[in-house]
Amino acid sequence: MTCNCVDAPVPPLFGVQTLFAAQHTSESCGANGLPLTPNSITILGNAQKLKTLNHSNLVSHLDFIRKQHGRIILVSQYFNRSVWTESKNCSLLLPLEKVLSWTHKVLSALTYLNDNGLVHRFLTPQYILLDDEDNVKLFNYGIYYMTNSGKNITFPIGKLKYTAPEVLVLDRASNKSGPKTDSWSLGIIVLELLLGAQLWPTLKLSQIIRKILSLTHCTDVVMRLAREMGRLTMYQSFPTELKDFLSKCICMDATKRMCPKELYDHKIFSLYENSKILTNKCYSCKHPLRQMKLNQVYYLWKLAGGDAEWALKKKGLLRNESSILLLPRLIILEGTLYGNTRNQSCLLDLQIIELSLDLLVNRLQHLKITDYDPLIDQIKECDDPTEKLPLVIREKDTEYQFHRIVLFDRLLSSYPFKLDRLLAEAKKDIPPYFRGEIWACLLNICGDTENTYLSIDKETAGVTDRQIEVDIPRCHQYNDLLSSSVAHKKLKRVLKAWLVSHPKYVYWQGLDSLCAPFVYLNFCKEHVAYACLTAFVKKYLNDVFLRDNSTVIREYLIKLFHLIAFHDPQLANHLDDKGFIPDLFAIPWFLTMFSHVFPMHKIFHLWDKLLLGDSSYPLFVGLSILTQLRSTLLNSGFNECILLFSDLPEVDIEKCVLESSKFSDVTPRSITFRKHEFRTETREHDPCLIYEVLQNEFSPRISVYDLQELKRSCHKFLVVDSRAQDCYIEKSIPGSLNIPVKEEDFADENFDLEPSPELSALVNNRGSVLIVVDNVYELNKVNKFCRFLVKKEYPKVCSLHGGIEVLETLNILVPAILF
Repeated sequence: MTCNCVDAPVPPLFGVQTLFAAQHTSESCGANGLPLTPNSITILGNAQKLKTLNHSNLVSHLDFIRKQHGRIILVSQYFNRSVWTESKNCSLLLPLEKVLSWTHKVLSALTYLNDNGLVHRFLTPQYILLDDEDNVKLFNYGIYYMTNSGKNITFPIGKLKYTAPEVLVLDRASNKSGPKTDSWSLGIIVLELLLGAQLWPTLKLSQIIRKILSLTHCTDVVMRLAREMGRLTMYQSFPTELKDFLSKCICMDATKRMCPKELYDHKIFSLYENSKILTNKCYSCKHPLRQMKLNQVYYLWKLAGGDAEWALKKKGLLRNESSILLLPRLIILEGTLYGNTRNQSCLLDLQIIELSLDLLVNRLQHLKITDYDPLIDQIKECDDPTEKLPLVIREKDTEYQFHRIVLFDRLLSSYPFKLDRLLAEAKKDIPPYFRGEIWACLLNICGDTENTYLSIDKETAGVTDRQIEVDIPRCHQYNDLLSSSVAHKKLKRVLKAWLVSHPKYVYWQGLDSLCAPFVYLNFCKEHVAYACLTAFVKKYLNDVFLRDNSTVIREYLIKLFHLIAFHDPQLANHLDDKGFIPDLFAIPWFLTMFSHVFPMHKIFHLWDKLLLGDSSYPLFVGLSILTQLRSTLLNSGFNECILLFSDLPEVDIEKCVLESSKFSDVTPRSITFRKHEFRTETREHDPCLIYEVLQNEFSPRISVYDLQELKRSCHKFLVVDSRAQDCYIEKSIPGSLNIPVKEEDFADENFDLEPSPELSALVNNRGSVLIVVDNVYELNKVNKFCRFLVKKEYPKVCSLHGGIEVLETLNILVPAILF
């Protein structure tokens, strides 16, 4: 039993190591003619799988950091106790029951690794760690896997005397080590622990190699090793079952050697059951940080100022040397370097540096114990001044992110029952730590997505494979993870799965950019990335990836222009005068939902808000981008506008998100209604128009439903009735304004409205939603009147879809009272 106490000390929970990837020669190119992917990036991609492994006898891998010159920094869970320290460097004779207990747990962990396609290959007493309760935790089990069986590094993996003989004689480039190599290593370790002595402690490497190879002529290898350790008599006194176990581990013939899964069921463990072994239970008070998930603690530690690279520098494992001292003396045409001094800090040193949590503990020391484990219903909304700070600052604030992580951890665990609360909190901001999971909730991802994804054929060659293979190596390649070969394969599989499961769609360039954020956030959960992509396209890009998508795309573009005219008539007039239409710049915006336009970190912030909006929200994002570029556009001609968008200037993404939300809040929904958007139903009077009609209108249409909603809300609006006065007097909308005009009036370029009380009322209502109404057959006149008002720079001009006739069906027309 343990108790939590905020004053309890927090021991180091993480350890950091560093290694170097092998370097390609300067002239190395792949089959496609492009430079080879650096080995350090390949290692980074492979290493992501290690984060997903979860076993009670494995340490957790927390982070893999790529630095310059191929350096990789590994951060993982760490304990300062090990089998090596507990046995006093394998010189202390330990109880048989304890050694067998440790061995059984190691075999359990090795079996789990083998089932997941991994081999340890670096098993030593130093890397069999022990936690506070004497539980075994295997360390450094991922190096062989992440380095592609050692091909991406220049140093051998493993400690020589624990290495299986076949590893020494077989070519490592063509022969991968199997699970049985770990059986040999474990056998040597168990033998040392049981005999209380080290094997060949004083021999040099060359001597150890000769010793191992000389064992090929032995009939009883274990007895030979016990004799060399000076413990033959003790070995002979071992139970028969124990000798059999050791012989099944330490067997020169790998085909007769047992694998960890077989050894786990060996009869020796049934003779000494684990229930007889007392574990070291810890009853001391623990800091509540230790009850949080290790990944969460590490994330907060980094926010508090923790830096694994700085910890390595403090211990001398990273040293800066002048670059000029490392220059070679000769470079031949093939790219080979001669005479260059090797940087000493590049040499292998797998020393483990413990990372202190003092920075994080001090940052959170004023928090109460209840802050670490609150009930959802007790977490009330409070006026936190941090919420008013810019998003980039909030995401770096340790305490703020602590509270957000604690809250969302509980909300996600209770999904979908707390969906309303999750949506409300997500509108404030989404913590980066949970972004992938929250996006999946916002897209309503549920059900057995994994089996659905696995059932899709992703391997059969298709007509689009070649284009996908060309596009993926150009997709967000500034990102180390997405530039790895593992990421390329995942992207291809997810894209092919989506195309196979949606046969009516085809691959369009840009679909890879659309898929990339989901693959990045769900790197080891392809099925979630696939489900998110499917739901995202259905909601925001319905029918955009049809073979003939021209109608869908053009509808998106004309709706953007209508939105510009509605909110910014001056900009709309200028763009119209210059002939600079959205077709010339906005197609990549909507085809990829801006993922081809912005870098990944900006896409995250943009999509955080996009996913909370409806299918029309991308239009407001496009409008907010144009608003930021407004002053430049108003002072530019056609050619200058083309140049501006060929190299888009820096866009303040937080300002873009805020403005798009404001535009969305004040815009009637029917203004952005699209015929091709996905929806469950279409009401009778929604403005469901074909593109040919939309392109002849400069201003958008509003539905009668939104007109009624405006009447019920506090938004300012004014209905402008352009019919003849007698028709207006007979029946009109209460509170409307009658400005009778004729279609032929607009043929005169100098036409203007004559001064009148109605005109004064119109001017006084500048900024309100202006709804032009007339008979449905006077559509051309309504369009020209709307265009006239926009030319006069009246904002928020629109026409009523269905004309005055649609109001007659709702019985809201009454006789008018003139000014």
